[in-house]
Amino acid sequence: MSEKGKFVISLDFELLWGMRDKKSIDDYGANILGVWDVVPRLIDLFEAYGVGATWATVGFLFASNKEEIFEYAPEVKPSYDDPNLSPYNGHFDLVKTTEEEDKYHYASALIGLLRKYPSQEIATHTFSHYYCNSNGQTIDDFRKDIKAAINIANDKGDKLLSLVFPRNMFNEDYIKVCEENGILTYRGNEEIWYHDSEINASKMKELSKAMFRLLNTYINLSGHHCYTEKDIAKEKPYNIPSSRFLRPFSPKLKIFEGLRKKRILNSMTYAAKNDLLYHLWWHPHNFGQDQEQNFAFLEDILLHYKKLNEMYGFTSITMGDLAKQIDAING
Repeated sequence: MSEKGKFVISLDFELLWGMRDKKSIDDYGANILGVWDVVPRLIDLFEAYGVGATWATVGFLFASNKEEIFEYAPEVKPSYDDPNLSPYNGHFDLVKTTEEEDKYHYASALIGLLRKYPSQEIATHTFSHYYCNSNGQTIDDFRKDIKAAINIANDKGDKLLSLVFPRNMFNEDYIKVCEENGILTYRGNEEIWYHDSEINASKMKELSKAMFRLLNTYINLSGHHCYTEKDIAKEKPYNIPSSRFLRPFSPKLKIFEGLRKKRILNSMTYAAKNDLLYHLWWHPHNFGQDQEQNFAFLEDILLHYKKLNEMYGFTSITMGDLAKQIDAING
């Protein structure tokens, strides 16, 4: 196992499929369309700084037309108690026939761009942006969804090794399904009280949870959330937990931008000095608006990464490549 620290970036690449039950095209469409500029800019920036990222991609996005989506979609759809959670219930009426007509729901051209860069990993965010902890759905529904995601990716020439659970809905029972389908690793949640399901269900009001998360973005209230490779290697599929969500620029909170940046840079430094892993994540659509501010912020992070790389041997690695390294060492 490598003795040096690691820098992991994962991106939840979902376009409107990840927001359709919460936002509409009218109120969030600009962010989604912005992704078509954001993805090439992210690739260029990552390549300039020698950084690989794991792009956890919703399976629908691999298609270039509606017929192709239905060709790969499982016959049995997830049976959520809340019908609004299923993209198969009504939302497809908004989906246009081809990618040329509809940049909110297709991204085969962007995925094709990613394929040109071997340092960038194409991973899965399930086929339909599947909600593993929502009432009504079953493990067999999930199994069919994952198989659909793998089938469409394989047919495009992509081998999926890594998974990010939509909305970070980690479900222990479903990990075996991932392993059955060749998934080597997944992004787990950082160990913090607001990810405890019992607290979420009973003790914690949503407002106070959101307030803590917001404050924790600017002030280190919960620790650095860095990890050892030894701990990650204990169980397969390998859990590479998140360290921090890269919250996008907010004009209302711009006075605190220095604190937001310091929070991330300090944790990266802690990881590099102590030979630990630091895992940063966000959605491309988070950068869809205020792109100049968001990219300037990210470039400062990558500049700091280069400094840590030179000083401590802190290295960038994708989730899939880390899993393959662990596999090779474990035999």
